[in-house]
Amino acid sequence: MRPAPERRRQLLDTAAEVFAAQGYDATTVRRIADAAGLLAGSLYYHFDSKESMLDEILRAFLDELGTRYDAVLAAGLGPRQTLEALVTESFRQIDRHRAAVAVYQKESRHLREQPRFGYLAGAQRHFEETWLRTLERGAATGAFRTDLDVRLVYRFVRDTVWVAASWYRPGGRHGPEEIARQYLSTVLDGIALPDDPTHPPTPSKE
Repeated sequence: MRPAPERRRQLLDTAAEVFAAQGYDATTVRRIADAAGLLAGSLYYHFDSKESMLDEILRAFLDELGTRYDAVLAAGLGPRQTLEALVTESFRQIDRHRAAVAVYQKESRHLREQPRFGYLAGAQRHFEETWLRTLERGAATGAFRTDLDVRLVYRFVRDTVWVAASWYRPGGRHGPEEIARQYLSTVLDGIALPDDPTHPPTPSKE
């Protein structure tokens, strides 16, 4: 008899929190079982190893993120609207998979060298191409400035969005949509008022 899907999901959520807090290598099956209120042997009834648990945690997050990103691209929005939708979906994923995002950030670099986690490199390339295609299209159509290095912009946006997993807590004062709105307002419109008399304009390169 297979364990109930809800219980399996609860155990994976617990494991993700432990992995995020302690690191994958430092986490033992016993530690996960303790956090879940189980004996270590009982956890093996649900999963054959902590590696299997991590694999399922990361795949669930990456598969959902990839599906959401692909849906944004398929919607046929303009470059700015596409960028806004990608940012919003990213914060929604942090809301739904905060611990998994934190684990991915900390562990993916060395995990992708292992055969079982080789798919991490492919997922990273897919996400990078999604962002770069959007930024390049925006620069080509005049929606974004043409003097920007799109790869550098991508790295800025990627790192400043996903670092939110280190401080965001679901159910907090601001939901993912509000955080995305504030973030996009800052990135796209800035924080300084136009024609601020206390700050002279930035000198031109020309």
